Amino acid sequence: MGTARHLGLAIAALMAGSVAPAQSPPAQPDSTSQAQQPAPAIGQGPGYHDPRSPFKPIVARDGVVPWPLLASVTSRAEKDRVVPVFPQDVQALNNRRIRLEGFMMPLEPGEKQRHFLLSSVPFTCPFCVPAGPEGLVEVRSRTPVKYTLEPVLVEGRLAVLNSDPYGLFYRIVDAAPLPP
Repeated sequence: MGTARHLGLAIAALMAGSVAPAQSPPAQPDSTSQAQQPAPAIGQGPGYHDPRSPFKPIVARDGVVPWPLLASVTSRAEKDRVVPVFPQDVQALNNRRIRLEGFMMPLEPGEKQRHFLLSSVPFTCPFCVPAGPEGLVEVRSRTPVKYTLEPVLVEGRLAVLNSDPYGLFYRIVDAAPLPP
């Protein structure tokens, strides 16, 4: 099966069962920026991390974009589709080199991957996507990344996607793996 078709099927399954209904961005006082609001506790960001999981949740750390920031996107209905509404803190990351840690979902056969999804939570079922589009990032790596069930750390240029045909909100290109 082709990579684009595999990605399309994965995202179609995601969109069919995981997208929240369209909503307006929450009203915020002018004096409060997104960065000043408390972030959700680890494990309460995008997706669901089962407490029985043998894999520990990803812990926020300096220099690595936190998943709750990426999950701060909201959505709104626009004609016959739902479109993302990104807060300024997220828009500021567009076309910037970032580091992101997540659980790998391969989109190609083989032990080493150049095209995969990173998730905020571990995959527990090969037929299920554990998070909505706010908890997934498509990764295109310039060097192959060895598949593992443990979290991987990558660095690359983030694209914030306003109208991706697969329903994705984020993509990292020109990525390279980093030691955990």
